[in-house]
Amino acid sequence: MESRGIGESLKITERRKWLHSALKTMVYAVPILAVGLTVNSSVLMTDAGYSYVHQNNLTGELDVFTEPGIHFRMPFLSKITKYDQVITVSFGNSIEENLYQRLQAQDPVQVRFADTYIGQIPVTFRFKLSNDPEAMKKMHREFRNNSNLIDALLVKNARNVTVITATQYTGEEFFQGGLNQFKSKLGDQLREGIYLTERRQVEVEEMDLAPVGVDQSNANQLQRTKQLVWKTVPVADATGQPIRQDNPLQQYGIQVTQVTIGDPQPEKQLDQLLADKKRLVADRIRAIQEQETSKAQAETEQLRKEIQRTREVQDAQRQKELAIISQQKEVEVARQIAEREIVEVEKTKRLAEVDKEKELAIAEANLAIQKANALSAEFEAKAILEKGRAEAEVLKAKYAALGANHEVYLAELNRDVANSLYNNLTNFQVQMPQNYIGGGQDQGLTTNLDVITGFGALGLMNQTKQLVPEQ
Repeated sequence: MESRGIGESLKITERRKWLHSALKTMVYAVPILAVGLTVNSSVLMTDAGYSYVHQNNLTGELDVFTEPGIHFRMPFLSKITKYDQVITVSFGNSIEENLYQRLQAQDPVQVRFADTYIGQIPVTFRFKLSNDPEAMKKMHREFRNNSNLIDALLVKNARNVTVITATQYTGEEFFQGGLNQFKSKLGDQLREGIYLTERRQVEVEEMDLAPVGVDQSNANQLQRTKQLVWKTVPVADATGQPIRQDNPLQQYGIQVTQVTIGDPQPEKQLDQLLADKKRLVADRIRAIQEQETSKAQAETEQLRKEIQRTREVQDAQRQKELAIISQQKEVEVARQIAEREIVEVEKTKRLAEVDKEKELAIAEANLAIQKANALSAEFEAKAILEKGRAEAEVLKAKYAALGANHEVYLAELNRDVANSLYNNLTNFQVQMPQNYIGGGQDQGLTTNLDVITGFGALGLMNQTKQLVPEQ
């Protein structure tokens, strides 16, 4: 019992010594630790490739550090927020570099093209933050940390611009050579702002093989075809430049330094359509080859039958020429007859025109003659009038002279009358009419019938006289 008590006493003594030693160590270590923590909290060591925003919780001021080095800060009353100066956001691209990738950004961007087809586009964007302290402070106030910046701004804006840019292309246009142009427009809209667009029906050019035909000489060549589709088209201003919406990255000075697109994947229906087009092109090429083979066989068969066909053609040609000669003769005869008839018609027409011209000339001449006769008659009437006036003066003078010697004039007049009667009475005979038809005022020939009857009676009497000889 005594030995046991002695052992416990030794243990208690050793424990007290250890506690005393530990207390002595803590007394010296705590100040050293406090000094170390204070120094560590007062110094900020910045690395290359990162931007640091120092927030002084005591004064509320913000400081931005973009270069590597050692900086002093308010110990225990400040907050340091670290931002990547270059941020890479990937949607479905496998990139072997240190970059920021979130779970929701792992899948490719699903887009819907202008022709309603859906595609999966793996794309990677590299963003560079601004070195301007004011832009960094504004970005920090709105997003507070690097993760929020990527999630709320970079990822959403990149996905949104990718989806909007895809609406400006058709699925076939995108997967048949439009990938490079799509990449250029995507980068341009990320840097300068999204285009202000409108939905419009436009023509889309496609490269395709020419249709296959028997007489098609260029059936194996490419040709341009046009198709009307509805697309989202950028709206241009008066100078022809596209009108843009506000760029959310520009206000923070964030730059887009690189856009990389992987292997896009179309939806099943679009993939089937593209595969069918490839198959149709292959079938068309095969059909062209078969057509060329058939053409060569036909040419060979044609050469075999060339001699027989040449003989038959010569015989047919000879008969055809004879028939043509006969027809040409008939045609020539008919042509000559027609020409003669035309000449006759022209001649008749010309004679009629000549007659009309003659009639017109005669009418014009008659008109001139009548005008001349009228003038002549007018002058003749004037002459007769003057002559009559002169004769009247002469007669007046003559009668005046006769009036003065009227006895002598009457004697000469009686003499002339007697001589005339004497000369004419020698051959003068008086013959009475043989027949007479007449009547009083109320009787006689009052109608046409009476006149006809009278003349009929006269005719009978004359015939009777001719039949009865005169005694």
